[in-house]
Amino acid sequence: MDFSLSVEEREIRDWVRTFVQKELVPLEQEVLRRERAHQPGLTDDELRELQLKAKESGFWGVQTPEEYGGMGLSATMTALLEAELGRTYVPFRFGGAADNILFHANEEQKQRYLLPTIEGTRTSCFAITEPGAGSDAKAIRTTARKDGSDWIINGEKTFITGGNEADFTMVFAITDPEKGANGGVTCFLVDRDMGWRSEYIDTMGEWGPASLIFDDVRVPESQILGELGQGFTLAMQWIGRGRYLLPARAIGSCERLVSMAIEHANTRETFGAPIADRQAIQWMIADSGVEIEALRWLVLHAAWQVDQGMDSRHAQSMAKLFGGQKANEIVDRVLQIHGGMGYTRELPVERWYRELRLLRIYEGTDEIQRRTIARNLLKGHAKVGGALG
Repeated sequence: MDFSLSVEEREIRDWVRTFVQKELVPLEQEVLRRERAHQPGLTDDELRELQLKAKESGFWGVQTPEEYGGMGLSATMTALLEAELGRTYVPFRFGGAADNILFHANEEQKQRYLLPTIEGTRTSCFAITEPGAGSDAKAIRTTARKDGSDWIINGEKTFITGGNEADFTMVFAITDPEKGANGGVTCFLVDRDMGWRSEYIDTMGEWGPASLIFDDVRVPESQILGELGQGFTLAMQWIGRGRYLLPARAIGSCERLVSMAIEHANTRETFGAPIADRQAIQWMIADSGVEIEALRWLVLHAAWQVDQGMDSRHAQSMAKLFGGQKANEIVDRVLQIHGGMGYTRELPVERWYRELRLLRIYEGTDEIQRRTIARNLLKGHAKVGGALG
């Protein structure tokens, strides 16, 4: 086994680390100010400007295939980049990306949706979650009824990331109730100007999802993405596209937070000595350091499996479960080490506290990950200690 990075991998990682430190970290205080005034942390123009700066150095479409103008980086390399981006809460993402299922579009759809999304002139959102169908994606109730050569969509989607900003959505609807999820769900590409609307959902964090309302929205047959009745397969492909990337970003957040805690512990004095001399503080730092390293290798192992063409769902569930729990424990310790100041909004610790809490819910709750892991082990789909083959 070789745990070292190649020269190219180190150079790519280090460039992103420098970019984060030089371009993003200086924006943190302004982002905090805006968020507390209920404004976007970055405007669309500011995000675009930062993305173009990164593009000048070749960072465009990190996982987008080279044939579409992207970098086509491996899953492992992408995980390393996400960890670097996690070192700041500035809401930045590299440009030139598109949802993986958009590559299933036909040629006409690629011209209207895929290519403009990669170029950044169009914005999409993925809409499957409903008020009564979260982790149980098979329980969706949104319907699409055939009317001549068109389909009439009715229903509501909720907690849709990017739903407030998107100009088109990939919405999943029941097209054959008798077949249910297996053969009865279809994905439609639906422009906002076809009639759906979004409503902002206020949350404890800065993630501003949306409800999408479809009230007799008429779309032509040509808007079907993939094949009629095969939407659930596309949905599972989207959901499983990179669950390891969520805990990957948490690695960087936790590293930054623990560095803050170490600096504070070494400078804050009580009873004539720095609190770094107190065993209670030392143990919190030690446990956090161990957990960050454990999370790093869970994430990288899951990404490595993706690169090898293996079924990585079990490993990704493990990484997400561990990452969500430990990131929350670590940020809680860091807040505790900072004492009363950690609880104030003068420091960004509480901002991370709220953001990282989402990791235990978003794209599969802790309970769903445990269900998946247990089912795989109990039914023999995975074995304890079988990760190394």
